[in-house]
Amino acid sequence: MDTDLENLLIYRNYVELTYYSYQITQKFPKTEIYGVESDIKRVLNEGLENIILAQKSRDVKERIQYLNKVDCKLKSLKFYVRLSYKSDYITGHNYGAWSRKIASVSNMAGGWLKACLKH
Repeated sequence: MDTDLENLLIYRNYVELTYYSYQITQKFPKTEIYGVESDIKRVLNEGLENIILAQKSRDVKERIQYLNKVDCKLKSLKFYVRLSYKSDYITGHNYGAWSRKIASVSNMAGGWLKACLKH
């Protein structure tokens, strides 16, 4: 694995968010394997890919596009987490912990985006 990527705090936190998400979705009903669970995993994987692409990009405009995509993926993930809670697939504790992890990564992405916009 690329050491630059491993040193990127947003990458490490996003990977932690992904691990947590995969653990939580194991508790979902089996009927959701191709539903909400699949959507959550797809959004997580696409978000991770955009973080990697943003880190690799040397063009600021391109990096901004990738970071905006990360923001969209995190907003989508928030929706799916809320849907999971309202559908009683997760507890209130899980909902709070998951939401905090998403907010943490979202704040990092926002900070990175603001830094790019200053250039």
